[in-house]
Amino acid sequence: MMTAGIACGLFILEEVSPTAMTDGPQNAEVHPPEEAPPEQKANTRRTMSRKTESTIERETAVRGLENVVAGDTRICTVDGGSGSLIYCGYEIRELAAQASFGEAVYLLWHGELPTEAELDTFRARLVGEMRLPSQVIEMIKLSPPSAHPMDLLRTAVSALAMYDPEAEDRSSEACERKAVRLLAQTITIVADMHRVRHRLPVLSADLDMSFGANFLYMLRGKLPTEEEIAAFELLLMLHLEHGFNASTFAARVTASTLSNMHAALTSGLGTLKGRLHGGANERALNIFSKVDGIEEIEDYIDGMLNEGKRVMGFGHRVYKVEDPRARLLRSHSQTLCARADMAELSAIATRVEQVVLDRKGIYPNVDFYSAIVQHALGIPKSYFTAIFACARTAGWLAHIREQYADNRLIRPTSNYTGPIGKTARPIEERS
Repeated sequence: MMTAGIACGLFILEEVSPTAMTDGPQNAEVHPPEEAPPEQKANTRRTMSRKTESTIERETAVRGLENVVAGDTRICTVDGGSGSLIYCGYEIRELAAQASFGEAVYLLWHGELPTEAELDTFRARLVGEMRLPSQVIEMIKLSPPSAHPMDLLRTAVSALAMYDPEAEDRSSEACERKAVRLLAQTITIVADMHRVRHRLPVLSADLDMSFGANFLYMLRGKLPTEEEIAAFELLLMLHLEHGFNASTFAARVTASTLSNMHAALTSGLGTLKGRLHGGANERALNIFSKVDGIEEIEDYIDGMLNEGKRVMGFGHRVYKVEDPRARLLRSHSQTLCARADMAELSAIATRVEQVVLDRKGIYPNVDFYSAIVQHALGIPKSYFTAIFACARTAGWLAHIREQYADNRLIRPTSNYTGPIGKTARPIEERS
């Protein structure tokens, strides 16, 4: 008989039979008669195998879950056809023009933009939590210098659970406090990691500066300019959220088991590190080290395309038109490059964009200009993905809390494609 179930919006069909496999013990077992001769036992096994095989209901599996609706969310939606990114009802261009990074985070967590008083309180709480337990700083010091920042970030976030007295408290109030702590601590890990690895003193946050300004100060050891703060906080805002992507879905799956926020966040971080998800912003910068000037760009791009190689930082699985985030970062990259004596880098970027659009008809994505902005800010390339993760942490935390608030264990099914009815022989009879 057929039964239907819903797991976080994903519709699942299951066939139920007396011999169906479940996650727990079976209530009914079928045994051949104890005194039956060997030939009858073999016939019984074959009959059971045919019955078991006949009860398996196979449906078409969707590779990569592409276009599968896996849940409902109020947080974000992406329209790739029109190039629209919406946070809680606000188009990203509107937010970028009227709101700060802190306001956008507050929006994702509370569903509305804050008042001036609410923002001041929220910013003070966030900056006030930009510090790490001494044990976590010691762990950073003991990590191998060769460790990728994403590996160390993921490990440190997981370790934070051991020093958070509210780690297992899933009340709404505790989750709000933990979300503030985790967002502040995550980006502090990256800043402190850089300082420790360069044998520099770890710096404390300045309560009079914003979240993004504090990170740049704590990383580089000098006060950022207004242009640098504006560019970096915009970059953080544009990376906050992007729907049910792989890392967000991974975080929600973990949250659906009612594991703690640290564990769910760790799942998101581990998923983002994969080459097919995060990391493209690091590789997008490589093209600039491969050419010596604008005059070499056409030949270099043509050579890559003729060899079937992908130009990193271009195209997107969702957007069929220009990525709105890239458009917003472009002008900031040009301003920063001009001030950092990197005018040629900006010119090369513009020419690369023109050539790829002409040859392939595809636009740059957020990774392309994100890489240029961070490079112009003096941030080492190895930290690009980690900074992406620090911004996306706010989005992951919004999704984790949304999952907790209306939870059902995410447990999809699969098509079994292996054999049925094989006989287990004693080890001495196996060849």
